[in-house]
Amino acid sequence: MRPCLVLLLLGLLAGCATNPVSGRSDFVMLSERQELEIGRRLHPQILEQYPRYADERLQAYVQQVGERVARYSHRSALDYRFTVLDSPDLNAFALPGGYVYIHRGLLAYLNSEAELAAVLGHEVGHVTARHGVRQQSQASAWNIVSQVIAIGTGVGAAGDLTSMLGSALVRGYGRDMELEADGLGAQYLARAGYDSEAMIAVVRLLKNQEDFARQEAAQRGEPQPESGYHGLFDSHPDNDRRLHEVVGSARGLVAVRQEVNREGFLEQIEGLPFGDSEASGVVRGQAFYHGPLDFTLSFPQGWALVNRPDALVGLTPDRQGLIAMTMEPVDPQLAPEAFLQQRIGDRRLLEGRPLRQQGLQGYTGLMPGTPARRVAVLYRERQAFLFVAALKGKSGLGAADADFLRVIGSFRPLQDAERKLTQPLRLHRVRVGEGQRLAGFSQASGVAEASVMRLRLLNNLYPDLEPRPGDWLKILY
Repeated sequence: MRPCLVLLLLGLLAGCATNPVSGRSDFVMLSERQELEIGRRLHPQILEQYPRYADERLQAYVQQVGERVARYSHRSALDYRFTVLDSPDLNAFALPGGYVYIHRGLLAYLNSEAELAAVLGHEVGHVTARHGVRQQSQASAWNIVSQVIAIGTGVGAAGDLTSMLGSALVRGYGRDMELEADGLGAQYLARAGYDSEAMIAVVRLLKNQEDFARQEAAQRGEPQPESGYHGLFDSHPDNDRRLHEVVGSARGLVAVRQEVNREGFLEQIEGLPFGDSEASGVVRGQAFYHGPLDFTLSFPQGWALVNRPDALVGLTPDRQGLIAMTMEPVDPQLAPEAFLQQRIGDRRLLEGRPLRQQGLQGYTGLMPGTPARRVAVLYRERQAFLFVAALKGKSGLGAADADFLRVIGSFRPLQDAERKLTQPLRLHRVRVGEGQRLAGFSQASGVAEASVMRLRLLNNLYPDLEPRPGDWLKILY
């Protein structure tokens, strides 16, 4: 009876809807109305995690390019919203219902309007093929089945096994869905009048950036970074036969010459921040500077700094220790010691002592456990800057605690001479003259981030090409 129960449940769950792209029936558990509601509900949460980039001219341009591509999609009636996020990550993604996002960091590496349209078209392809809804439906179904098996057998492990099977089916979009989105995006590109080869160019630049990041990590003795855009399942090489087939079929949809528009795109991204922005604070070497919030702090040599939207994180060279700083509003009438005690609840705080530095008041102490944690708070007007530090799996902090305290003790207001350090690097375009090479532009920039290899990545010249006289070139300063 129990296998029959599961089969019956699967039959009841198997709601089908016609896929607007393929015309075939898909297993989905959400109506289009529910799909649109998911996008509307999650959109504000995305903007809370990743702020919207505050350049309305660029936002309008991206919306215009996205609408041009979406007009030729299989679901052109959707109200598409294209948003640039103020994040240095090389990423783009879409929510069900037509909400498409591209990170500022990815824009910096694109080299034409056609490449921008390729990224947006790929994400529109995910929306039109209802990949997010299909993924959610499969995950929900497996979750329900796992609960029924656990109840019917009385063995929780059976439920865990089914849940793992469901997770394996739906994690990421998967190779086939990504390729389908590439093919759809290439179709929409071609019909909108763009060069569909831009889809392959985007794949190439993402793979080049991934290779470069891994080489840099190896030279510094750091762990290999994970893939970025769409995670581990996004990857297919730019010479992939299936990718060329889907792009080639799209190329045959039109006979006229297709638009690339490199110059117009470079004009739109002139002055775009590269890496951190002023609003999020800027990492320079081992120091962090935040102009709007008027503070700086520094980290020991060899530590890695990760500037996240929700926290500033410092990682020890062996990646076994970290210190994270977050910020939240506070009532100045609440003593720093009381603030920390509220955060840790009924847990003990050992070796507690007040902090007084650069006119700021605070408190610090140790929380026992595995891992043990150094916690501290510093008040700056009506803001509390909270620090939490730990060593992975260690019940004591040992010598690392002195480094954690030095990081906390380095927190202070900015000096006038440091104000310029709060400004980010920005992209600028220049026309290449006769005899000019990338090494000269790199030296003139005077910043480590503008290495020759970085300029090659930014200008689709990786790994060993040089610009030609008369070309427009993206540089950093």
